[in-house]
Amino acid sequence: MEYDVKKKSTGRNKRNNCEMIEVVASMARGPVFLAGEVLECHITFTNPMSHLSTSASSEMLAWASAQIHCQFHASESRVALPAQGTKQDVQAESDTVLIPSRGERGQCVLDTPPKILFCDLRLDPGESKTYSYSEVVPTDGPPSFRGQAVKYVYKLTIGCQRVNSPIKLLRVPFRVLVLHGMPEPPFPQDEEVAPSNPFLEEEEGSRRDTRPLERALDMLMITTSRRFPYMFNITNVRGKVAKFCIFKTVYRLGEDIIGTFTFSEGDIPCLQYSVSLQSEEEVQEQYQRRPGQAVSVTGHGRHLESCLHTASSHFSLPVPLNVTPGFTTDIVTLRWRLHFEFVTAREPVEPPVVLQNQSEVTVWMGAEHVDVDTFSWDLPIKVLPTNPTLASYVSQFTGTNSINI
Repeated sequence: MEYDVKKKSTGRNKRNNCEMIEVVASMARGPVFLAGEVLECHITFTNPMSHLSTSASSEMLAWASAQIHCQFHASESRVALPAQGTKQDVQAESDTVLIPSRGERGQCVLDTPPKILFCDLRLDPGESKTYSYSEVVPTDGPPSFRGQAVKYVYKLTIGCQRVNSPIKLLRVPFRVLVLHGMPEPPFPQDEEVAPSNPFLEEEEGSRRDTRPLERALDMLMITTSRRFPYMFNITNVRGKVAKFCIFKTVYRLGEDIIGTFTFSEGDIPCLQYSVSLQSEEEVQEQYQRRPGQAVSVTGHGRHLESCLHTASSHFSLPVPLNVTPGFTTDIVTLRWRLHFEFVTAREPVEPPVVLQNQSEVTVWMGAEHVDVDTFSWDLPIKVLPTNPTLASYVSQFTGTNSINI
């Protein structure tokens, strides 16, 4: 999109170094959004010069626009992308052409049409004007993700230009969570059957805007609230070690994963176990840098416990709010799993004997040497998004940024 503003330069257009316009962009409801909901941002333009200053003068902006874009970056050591060719975009070299991804690493894989905020804005000393930008976060894009092989980063870019000056870009990064099956706004069928109340026009309008988010969160709660006991017999080549129980395998960000072990039902002594929450990032075969390239595994929490002579035990692992739920694109797939590791004894380990009428304290010393076996097991699970307002509390983004032009 090109905005080329050039006018004959006069002495009146020459700006003093201290003259400027401050631009502040602030997202109305935090920096985290579900794909399909409406992002709203307030952009304020201010002439900070006091009207009492002798050098104060009105400031002019030719235009300003805003749009959302998603930037993709791949690790050259892990991802082999097809060649882009040597064709050069002549317009990209011009500083009067609005390119929201200008200066960014990687490729722009998604962007929304730019929306004009204003044309020919004049600000007197001390004057401010605020414009509201709203756009539906696209549902056909990937979620925000910073992995070892690829990165997907979303930003809201505001472009501004003075007369006879290059375009200035203000970027506000934000996070996108993708929930597959989220209803897309608008809902014309709901508007037709909804009762009309002229006294609640604004309230009805705001409720209509929030319906996609409410429906998505309802669907998310229903999906992750289903409970059913899943039982697994943990065995190795020597016999049964324990019985493991978990009540669901689908979790929201921020939820606790709880599981229990019953060792009293096992025949093989278990000395120690650990449970790790892990994500697996796998590059699609056609984009792998090397044939048979290993999957990148990242740990997000671990529970370790000694359990010799323990009848039962349990663990609790929280799913962090700042991780990315599972997803798949043409280039990469992200999956989640629980990784179990067990240390078992090859021979029976006798428990300490405590006499019924013994009054003195007895200290039991463990065996100095025990022959052990180790083995592991992976249990696939699903990790889904959560309420974006909740995820905003731990976001690395503030949803606000500013620039002086």
